[in-house]
Amino acid sequence: MFTPYIATLFDNNLKKSSPNFQQLITKSSVKMASGEQKFPPQKQETQPGKEHAMNPTPQFTCPDYKPSNKLQGKIAVVTGGDSGIGRSVCNLFALEGATVIFTYVKGHEDKDARDTLDMIKMAKTADAKDPMAIPADLGFDENCKRVVDEIINTYGRIDILVNNAAEQYECGSIEEIDEPRLIRVFQTNFFSYVFMTRHALKHMKEGSSIINTTSVNAYKGHPTLLDYTSTKGAIVAFTRALSLQLVSKGIRVNGVAPGPIWTPLIPSSFKEDKTTQFGSDVPMKRAGQPVEVAPSFVFLACNQCSSYITGQVLHPNGGTIVNA
Repeated sequence: MFTPYIATLFDNNLKKSSPNFQQLITKSSVKMASGEQKFPPQKQETQPGKEHAMNPTPQFTCPDYKPSNKLQGKIAVVTGGDSGIGRSVCNLFALEGATVIFTYVKGHEDKDARDTLDMIKMAKTADAKDPMAIPADLGFDENCKRVVDEIINTYGRIDILVNNAAEQYECGSIEEIDEPRLIRVFQTNFFSYVFMTRHALKHMKEGSSIINTTSVNAYKGHPTLLDYTSTKGAIVAFTRALSLQLVSKGIRVNGVAPGPIWTPLIPSSFKEDKTTQFGSDVPMKRAGQPVEVAPSFVFLACNQCSSYITGQVLHPNGGTIVNA
């Protein structure tokens, strides 16, 4: 049984780390026994949610993870990398030797972004370049171009692009989804994937990898996350079509479809009664932690591991059968 906690991976460097970082890597008391999971009642009123305000803090790393230079020398970009799954992906990518750049929402995610940047600096290998955090609203094409331009001006290329930024809102009826909300959710969850990819591709060569975060909801549906689920279905179709378009260039395009994962989206999306039982309806009877999803991204980013895989989606979802 996987036992979630925030683990100290960098014991030799702890004296150099900030107080905030030391606090983040202390153990969490959350209990994840099979069939017995309850999170403390909690609710965040704004999106994107804040990881530092969650109880317990999601697990972004694990002492059992053994890096092996799978991404040594790579330049990796992760959108929405300040928290949740994105934070864990950034951390594992850094441990595997990549130079990591991530985006976040300025004003809403500043503290989480600073904490994540500290983590990456601690995790980075000696030959990796310094990481970077870039504030941006990626729902607009010009902002995505600015982000890519800044990355290229600093690092010269992009080897791995992880499209991960997302937001979601509950609704009881389709009548609650007005035009501004629908546009906003698609801007963040889908348009940003297209915009970031179209600009990044100019600087990606044979052997590069694009990984898109979709969701189990794209396969099984979700009655109260109608617009969010629709964006995740669009991401699956985008991944499959783009993989066929880029296969002749030697650029692989894949996706990851997480199930219920304990991230800031949860307390900022659902009411307290749903938050306390979050994840209990899957076969494993518990929510997953970000570090249980991030290795899927490492696998898909690494040519030595997944060179014959493109147009596919991995499903770390706690046992839900999706037949896709």
